[in-house]
Amino acid sequence: MDAMRLLALIPLVALAPLGSLAAPAASGDWPWWRGPKQNGHADPGQKLPEKLDLARHKRWEAPVSGRGHGSPIVLGARVYLVTADEKTQTQALLAYDRDSGKAVWSSVIHRGGFPGKISKKATHANNAPACDGERLYVSFMNSDAVYTTAVSLEGKKLWQTKITDYVVHQGYGASPTIYQDDLLLVSADNKKAGAICGLNRSNGEIVWKVERPRFPNYVSPIVCHLGGRDQLLYSGCERVASFDPRTGKTLWETEGSTQETVTSIVTDGERIFVSGGWPKNHVHAMLADGSGKVVWRNISRVYVPSMLVHEGHLYAVMDGGAAMCWDCKTGERKWKGVLGGTFSSSPVLVGDRIHVINENGEYFEFKASPSKFELLHKGQLGDQVFATPAICGGRFYVRVAEFEGGERKEKLYCLGAAPPR
Repeated sequence: MDAMRLLALIPLVALAPLGSLAAPAASGDWPWWRGPKQNGHADPGQKLPEKLDLARHKRWEAPVSGRGHGSPIVLGARVYLVTADEKTQTQALLAYDRDSGKAVWSSVIHRGGFPGKISKKATHANNAPACDGERLYVSFMNSDAVYTTAVSLEGKKLWQTKITDYVVHQGYGASPTIYQDDLLLVSADNKKAGAICGLNRSNGEIVWKVERPRFPNYVSPIVCHLGGRDQLLYSGCERVASFDPRTGKTLWETEGSTQETVTSIVTDGERIFVSGGWPKNHVHAMLADGSGKVVWRNISRVYVPSMLVHEGHLYAVMDGGAAMCWDCKTGERKWKGVLGGTFSSSPVLVGDRIHVINENGEYFEFKASPSKFELLHKGQLGDQVFATPAICGGRFYVRVAEFEGGERKEKLYCLGAAPPR
């Protein structure tokens, strides 16, 4: 028990893998990181085009100024995403019309304050915003600190709160999480002053703050309803932890993660699934009862793309280009499929099909079935893709980069079946 640094045990009975967030998003929306349920599952009933093809299914494209890897979100009549321009030294939140792709507004959140050096692979805008239907929320690393900012639906800055000092290792990429009626959950692990905070969404006041170990880490907070209560689940910094999202109180904490983690935790209700990639690779299942018991573990490298749970099986796309399927209960590998390329974007589940795009813009659709690996379609969406697509309302909203005359240009695509005549 001491070796696991267990702080508390939580008796779990009926388990459900869904977070208790703000008012439920409409089935046609994608209002925050990993979609309405924070688990990478899209509405299974939506009608998507067969064999997605850029030429046949592009409904519109919009230029994106600057550079970023942040994923788009979709709510109501708008699509939102973050970007950063190194020439003008600005970090901004952009809004587009959902039907036409027309730029609606651009709100500059920070001017100047860029760090001297980040990873060559990273940008100054790596995360997704979140929207509760009243305000938008976005976090940026700027001027040696992480700040969270609220923006109105018309693009006006409402408040800005410093979360913590921040020392750059690779960059910053944690997305904010909306919780219930009034809280915003944000995280900023780093080597100087890591923290997880709960903010009042109306004014940005810090309601609670938990200091974290001083390690670089890139995880977004995820809320799951386990054992009759909401738990903020968080991995990295050599541990897996659960917090009360209302107060920040540590519910339990245990060893069992690498120092650096990017992926968001997923659960089947009885187990939580954690992965990491530095200083070692691992995927493991841990009982979701606070005991810290590891049920199974392997050394697969699932460092950046987050995983999916579907009908008793865990699906992953490894950074190095392989698709994997494991039995949630036993960890038995059901299959390994070769996709190819390097992946930063996370897979999205729609019904019984998984959609994912590699860094070279190659798009893959394969079956979420434990019986065998079945690649259904392969296509090309741009020259570079790092962001996870939002799939909602029968449309794919994808941030891509294309090289035109040797110049890298970012675009936002909306792809879907042609509207009826």
